[in-house]
Amino acid sequence: MQNKGLVTVFAILFGLVSIYQLSFTFIANKVEGNAKEFAQSKFSENEPHERDAAENRYLDSVANNPVFLGIDYKTAKEKELNKGLDLKGGINVILEVSVKDILKGLANNTKDPAFNQALENAKELQKTSQETYLESFFKAFEAIPGDNELASPDIFFNKNLEDVISAGMTNAQVKPIIEKKIDESITSAFEVLRKRIDKFGVTQPNIQRLGKSARILVELPGAKDVDRVKKLLQSTAQLEFWNVYKFEEVAGFLQAADNKAGEIAMANTSSETAETETTEKEADSSKTEDDDVSKLLGGEDVSDSLIDDSKTNPILSKMVSLGNQGGPVIATFKLKDTAAINGYLRNPQIKSLLPNDMRYAKFVWGLPEVAPELNGEEITALYALKGNRSNVPPLGGSVVVDARQEYDNLSRVVVSMQMNGQGAKVWEQLTGAAYENQSQIAIVLDNTVYSAPGVTSGPIAGGRSQISGDFTVNQGQDLANVLRAGKLPASAEIIQGEVVGPTLGQEAISSGVMSFAVALIIVLFWMIGYYGRAGAYADIALMVNILFIFGILAGLGAVLTLPGIAGIVLTVGMSVDANVLIFERIKEELAKGKAQKDAVKDGFNNALSSILDANITTGLTGLILLVFGTGPIQGFATTLLIGIATSLFTAIFITRLFIDKYTRNGKSLPCSTSFTKNLFTNVHVQFLKKRKTAYVFSAIMIVISLGSLFVNGLNQGVDFVGGRTYTVRFAKDVNSIDIQNDLIETFGSAEAKTYGGDNQLKITTKYKVEETGTDVDDEIEHMLFETVKKHFPAGMTYEDFVGDGEGKTIGRMEYYKVSPTIADDIKKDSFWAVFGSLAVVFLYILLRFRRWQFSLGAVAAVFHDVLIVLGVFSLTYKFMPFSMEIDQAFIAAILTVIGYSLNDTVIVFDRIREYFGEHPSWKMNRIIDLALSSTLSRTLNTSFTTLIVLLSMFFFGAESIRGLLFAIIVGILVGTYSSLFIATPVMYDTVKRKKVEDLIDKKEEDEAALEA
Repeated sequence: MQNKGLVTVFAILFGLVSIYQLSFTFIANKVEGNAKEFAQSKFSENEPHERDAAENRYLDSVANNPVFLGIDYKTAKEKELNKGLDLKGGINVILEVSVKDILKGLANNTKDPAFNQALENAKELQKTSQETYLESFFKAFEAIPGDNELASPDIFFNKNLEDVISAGMTNAQVKPIIEKKIDESITSAFEVLRKRIDKFGVTQPNIQRLGKSARILVELPGAKDVDRVKKLLQSTAQLEFWNVYKFEEVAGFLQAADNKAGEIAMANTSSETAETETTEKEADSSKTEDDDVSKLLGGEDVSDSLIDDSKTNPILSKMVSLGNQGGPVIATFKLKDTAAINGYLRNPQIKSLLPNDMRYAKFVWGLPEVAPELNGEEITALYALKGNRSNVPPLGGSVVVDARQEYDNLSRVVVSMQMNGQGAKVWEQLTGAAYENQSQIAIVLDNTVYSAPGVTSGPIAGGRSQISGDFTVNQGQDLANVLRAGKLPASAEIIQGEVVGPTLGQEAISSGVMSFAVALIIVLFWMIGYYGRAGAYADIALMVNILFIFGILAGLGAVLTLPGIAGIVLTVGMSVDANVLIFERIKEELAKGKAQKDAVKDGFNNALSSILDANITTGLTGLILLVFGTGPIQGFATTLLIGIATSLFTAIFITRLFIDKYTRNGKSLPCSTSFTKNLFTNVHVQFLKKRKTAYVFSAIMIVISLGSLFVNGLNQGVDFVGGRTYTVRFAKDVNSIDIQNDLIETFGSAEAKTYGGDNQLKITTKYKVEETGTDVDDEIEHMLFETVKKHFPAGMTYEDFVGDGEGKTIGRMEYYKVSPTIADDIKKDSFWAVFGSLAVVFLYILLRFRRWQFSLGAVAAVFHDVLIVLGVFSLTYKFMPFSMEIDQAFIAAILTVIGYSLNDTVIVFDRIREYFGEHPSWKMNRIIDLALSSTLSRTLNTSFTTLIVLLSMFFFGAESIRGLLFAIIVGILVGTYSSLFIATPVMYDTVKRKKVEDLIDKKEEDEAALEA
């Protein structure tokens, strides 16, 4: 090998750089370990929040103190090896900004029937289409009968867009303008979210817009407060200031609404009964209503007269308390009853009861608060805002230029706001009018009244205002944060979300490290036991390879995930494969009687072609994964690609350095031990004679697989069908069937499977899968908790169930949600990933061997392998003790199987081509049989070491990637078989004897290219 000195210097420098990059991780971990010990010494396990706060205070206090070689914790934290959510815990969501809302805003909330019908039709089209919402809207708009123009005055030719859209423009001219406006709005939403997240206090957050879509990916490793994050991300920060009706102005309507609601309820129950009771009610309604309203206005205690549990009073019977005269609160209700009250208040018959001067009134709710007298149930107040025809508030939040969390005179948390000049002027007028009328102004954020203060000291000048409420410090800071960052241009819904508790993340790290260590130790000893001193050199190269991989990951700022660790483990097997190829070729050259130096040189040169082909085919599948994958799958692809590059370098150069140094003075290096010296040396298997038997066997396997796929199908995960998945851990073992039956009663459709130990379940439901929003998520989690609560210790609360504190041992450990829309996209991307990898590899083999028969053989083997892996999953998913869902991780496994199968096949083909050149006069079947027999040692050795590594991960690794590993294990077994009994026989049966000369010419060209 030339330039040994240069290679040595490069390897040493690269190793030092890798150690330097990893040193930041060690420093950060050391300081965080000290912080954890400090917090544990101050607070017990029963005080998780106090522990977290103490830990954060400790880290803040030492952030700038040098720890090692002048490196402080703050610097180390910024440069440490990033750990993904599955290793660290945290929150990962994909938000979709509502293009529908943006379009309505651009059209000034028009009432145009064609426009609004197109919005609804576009929503339906989205359920089965891969188009963007905007494309579906344009298609739906043009499909509506009539001469509908986007540039009409009732739609986009308005004050908002008059500078870019003029009357007479065609739809084709308007479309690109609207597309640009939509893109600008989504970019604005991205910037608003980025500003909010920057102030949230999470280290190494990741936010990125997914292409040109309306989707935004947000990753917050280490975030624990799920509700807080959801509110931060989904709050549109639509701040409004409204005048509010007093209690006595609405009390009469409330009584009349209750009476009418009772009539409607009774009419729905029984028409005859309804007629009778309506007559009776009308007979004395005047007296009842007058009496009740007089009591309301008089401020007497009316709880007995108004709160009636019968069906005739469906509104007031749910009331907790009435408001006070002169105050803005109309009544207080339980939070769980607000949906029912909203239904009554929106009923056209009830709305018609509003007096003419109140016909634009808007009923909204206040902030929920806990009521100790109701056993801790949450209650909320009802307000009536003085709306108007255009539904525009007297003052909007766009005038706010600054907001900060402060404390009032009673040391309560408040949020103070400062308005610009225009806002200050309107605010002074509003507060002046409220002072004169002795009324209140409601401060409304995202359709929730935060406070409705009165004005007691005259108009407020200067534009200062304040939002008060029962805030914690974090809530106050978050509210100030979203107000400073500005409002979102439209609502944003979580269409895909994942929550991983820190305990589960720590368990994943522990199991990952253990499985990796076991696999590494077995491989290291195996290489020495099989190849002797040469195996020891390969082990050194392998350790250097692992150092390089982690160093590059740290230097690039890449994220290490659990599938990423699986990728590194797979890389270990591939690194061993390269060394096995080299050692087997050296042994062959020594068997020919060559001197040690010449045998080493020729062994490396002859193995190089196979090594490059094998790694390039695997690398191509890794690139496909990187392009089409998301999140953890990209982590898998990243480590796989880095591992391929470092494996090539360490196997070809590092191992060569040690071997050349040892054999420099003529020392013998047999690349074997006394036990393995003559293993596989005289093996000659007539593979082609067995090909018909193999065809029949494979055909039976494929027919069984296809039959099962048609009959049983596959257990498609939420990635492909949408839904919500929860990992729930109990204090003791539970019966999954019993819990599943309970869940089916609650949700109508649900699945519960043992996940890991018998005390942990993976629960999946498609209940309300089409609906999004934090309210729906909270509702389903409450329903889940109520269903499984009896299996937890007494005293377990909902907050304990969903909390994500450090050291949590029971409750909801992980949560994953995918909407049907994004599930369709994932399915489409997965199809193109598999199809693309097959197409790319077919072309590569065609270019490499210049014969379509080789490509056909390779692709036939790959299809064979994929169908059998799918068949195994279809046949066994119902009774396997681990999750066998078809999800993104499974697609990664399939692509890995494709890469590994091609790796094996290419090496076999390369040896066949070599034998054609060495023995042109032999019959083709003899050439192929001998070529395959000569690769048996390499094939079985590589398959064994790779399987050992994967089995170690399978048995000792995390539960979440067990299905992925099982698919790869099955794929390696089937792939090893297919490279010998499918790929080569198919090539043999399609190639003709006259092609041998072409193969010889191609072999000579490749050798000349490698020497050059």
